[in-house]
Amino acid sequence: MAALLLGLLLFAMQSPPIPSRPMADGGPPSPPTASPTDNGTTSHPNGTLQQLPQILIIGVRKGGTRALIEMLSLHSAVAAAQNEVHFFDWESHFQKGLPWYLSQMPYAFPDQLTVEKTPAYFTSSKVPKRIHQMNPDIKLLLILRDPTERVLSDYTQVFYNRLQKHKRYQPIESVLVKDGEINLGYKALNRSLYYVHMQNWLHYFPLDSIHVVDGDELIRDPFPEMKKVERFLKLEPQINASNFYFNKTKGFYCLRDHGRERCLHDSKGRAHPHVAPAILQKLYQFFHEPNKKFFELEDDRAKYQGRLQFMTHILPSFCAVGNAHCCSARLIKTDDLL
Repeated sequence: MAALLLGLLLFAMQSPPIPSRPMADGGPPSPPTASPTDNGTTSHPNGTLQQLPQILIIGVRKGGTRALIEMLSLHSAVAAAQNEVHFFDWESHFQKGLPWYLSQMPYAFPDQLTVEKTPAYFTSSKVPKRIHQMNPDIKLLLILRDPTERVLSDYTQVFYNRLQKHKRYQPIESVLVKDGEINLGYKALNRSLYYVHMQNWLHYFPLDSIHVVDGDELIRDPFPEMKKVERFLKLEPQINASNFYFNKTKGFYCLRDHGRERCLHDSKGRAHPHVAPAILQKLYQFFHEPNKKFFELEDDRAKYQGRLQFMTHILPSFCAVGNAHCCSARLIKTDDLL
């Protein structure tokens, strides 16, 4: 009898544990498990998977990238990474390898496209080659706005960040101008030299892999711009005018998705500091020639309708220097949704 009891005890100790049931009070489920595969995806038991992005929003900083990814997320065939991953431009992240980058992607269904946005990609010289090595067929979205306005938005963001941290800040005139001339050491100016950075991307990607979004029009009338994005990505038409409504309090468009309404963060829409017209004129002169080259680059892509209209609208620095009518409309503007 003692031997029988001992045997039952040993059997009980060796038996596998019974899986625990969900908590009766609806408590949190156990963390999901994922299994890596060898095709650039990580699968999940519910049928979703993490996959390397097929779409990248590469910039430009303060061009409207947050608005663009939020609007693109309205489409059911798109899964968007919520954070800027900075994989291709930060060495500390890039050294972790593609498995780490994959782990930063959202879980998506197999028929969805994954999109990630990091605005600093566009102006980083090492990024185009790295992205091409990952996927030479990736679709790239680049959202641009008037180069002078982008500089002012850049300054405004840094200004408020320093203000919130109780740090000293420099008046905008002192960072824009040095010894009476444009301060070439100011990094924000370099970010608005679109032609210079685009040349680097064209070493690795053809023009038809890069869709340029008009950042100013996206804010003024988002629906037409998003239809162009849908066509470029070959998505089934799904985003419609009812997805956008103008918020009179905020002064810009917000989003409506399946009955839920949301606007971008309150940090979007801040007023730019006042800049003397003489300094603005120096900025227009500074950007005139490089952005004229960017215009000519886009004009070479004649088969893409609407690009000429886009470029003449978004880059008023193409105007003849000193053309007050062309430039005066840009003197006062808010940092819309960027």
